[in-house]
Amino acid sequence: MAASDLERRVETLESIEAIKRLKHQYCAYCDDGYDADGIAAQFVEDGIWDGGDDFGRYQGREEIHAHFTRVSSQIVFAGHLVMNEIIDVDGDSARGQWWIIMPATIVMEGVKTAVWLLGQYDDRYVRRDGTWLYESLAVDIHFIKPHKDGWVDAE
Repeated sequence: MAASDLERRVETLESIEAIKRLKHQYCAYCDDGYDADGIAAQFVEDGIWDGGDDFGRYQGREEIHAHFTRVSSQIVFAGHLVMNEIIDVDGDSARGQWWIIMPATIVMEGVKTAVWLLGQYDDRYVRRDGTWLYESLAVDIHFIKPHKDGWVDAE
């Protein structure tokens, strides 16, 4: 195995670990009252956060920041549990797919309600000046279901 091949493989592994850390930090910011400053800083200037029909689409750090400033009054508790990641790196760009299971407390019709959320993330990343950032983060929500009802009928 040539040294350049080994260096490339190590760089790929380091990139995957840096992307995992980026996602884990995103989850930590969300679980800390939706830290809008921290979340927005993880995106490139014109990045996209897309929550689909449930949460909307926001482009640029300013819109992303504004969204997460507002969302903390709607989602008053969240535990972002991400898993089963598939990360493909191609030089200074990458794609990541993740599952999310999230217990949460959401204000629904003025009442705090315990819910389960299940979804999938489809992320695009770019490396700028040696740092991995989100180019886009899209979440496909499969269901948000009150805990007392279970989720069998939502499948």
